[in-house]
Amino acid sequence: MQQNFISKISKPLLSEGNKCDLCVESTLQELPLYTFEVEISCTGVEVAKVFEQHPLLPGVILLEEGKYIGMLSRRHLLEFLIRPFGRELFFGQSLRTIYSYARTQVLLLPATTSILAAMQMSLRRSPEFIAEPIIVKTSTDTYRLLEVNELTIASWQIRGIETQVRYERSQAQMMQNEKMASLGRLVDGVAHEILDPVNFIWGNLTHLSNYSQDLMRLVTAYTQEFPDTSENINALKADIEFDFLDQDLNKSLASIRTGAERLKKLVISLQNFCHIDTIHPKPVDLHACIDSIVLLINSRIKGEIIIKKDYGYLPPVYCFIGQINQALMNILSRAIDALIDDAIRQHYRMDDVADEKKPQIEITTEVITQVSPDMVDSRWVSIKIKDNGSGISQEQKQKIMKSFATQKRTEKETSLESTYRIITARHGGQLNLRSQLGKGTEFEILLPLV
Repeated sequence: MQQNFISKISKPLLSEGNKCDLCVESTLQELPLYTFEVEISCTGVEVAKVFEQHPLLPGVILLEEGKYIGMLSRRHLLEFLIRPFGRELFFGQSLRTIYSYARTQVLLLPATTSILAAMQMSLRRSPEFIAEPIIVKTSTDTYRLLEVNELTIASWQIRGIETQVRYERSQAQMMQNEKMASLGRLVDGVAHEILDPVNFIWGNLTHLSNYSQDLMRLVTAYTQEFPDTSENINALKADIEFDFLDQDLNKSLASIRTGAERLKKLVISLQNFCHIDTIHPKPVDLHACIDSIVLLINSRIKGEIIIKKDYGYLPPVYCFIGQINQALMNILSRAIDALIDDAIRQHYRMDDVADEKKPQIEITTEVITQVSPDMVDSRWVSIKIKDNGSGISQEQKQKIMKSFATQKRTEKETSLESTYRIITARHGGQLNLRSQLGKGTEFEILLPLV
């Protein structure tokens, strides 16, 4: 009879795992897992002997006719045997009897569960079961045992790696911020140096226009007063093309005025974009911010992309203007990149079907009201930036939204992740993404009105 029981006990095995290369994304299958399966008809004494031979074995997986039915931990089995009269009552009993008395809260997880997630679920167990081993399902009808101490050590190791990564990233971010601040001050200084001569030109254009008109009136008056001019004067007028000069002078001055005005707006937009934020937010005209960004990106669109603005009434919004400018630039640049990629794909498309729609970005602003869960109305500034490109798939959308999760921010931050952090963490707002294949993509920035 004893041989019959022993034949139903598998030899304990240990998979070493890969603890040297743990990272934030590591899963349970990378940890040391024990394999020890026993038919429930075996006796407790046989399993106790195996535990005695393998002191690190955390428990036993119970099978009935080869199918998993539960788990009995080493601690629970030995507790039954060391109780008063425990040997007399349970020593010769089958595991079925012992298991019926020792129903425990079993935590069964897939092998693909991340170590950090498994640690959180393990800590949610009742205090009396928190030290119980975890069952890891590696494949269909294949189960392994994970010692909680191994999970705890791995979790702390990953937390240490994560802390180190965050520290290094914060240091790199500080250096990048300082670099960008220095660059911003440099650009602001250069813009100021450009703006000074532009202001000289702009300020004197009005006087120059008035002077030229006065001179032309004087010449006209002389011509009317003395119609019979000498041959030398007539030759000089023909040489300088006086009639053309009279007509073109005002046009030239108007052209200079337009160029100076455009250069002035461009320099002011550059100064606004490179604005170094203060410690506290300040009231900002968001429409002016959007106009400045659009002016700066005009060199990229070159008239090939239509930018349509539909502005509603917006009160001044308290925010960090430099960061908001960066967020708007990131989203608009992404929309432009998407439209350019679509245009390139259409240009090299093999079939003859061509989409005649003009690439367009629509910017809409308004004030909206949302009702919070506690039934309190809150007012938000909504900035929608929508393109009419090919859109993104649901899978890509989920991937983008997943990248916004805090636990995923260990790699290099993308422009969208930076935008999400600026809007949500720095301004308490929301960043919504809507997209439909063939219809385009829309990003909505929501900023709270204080």
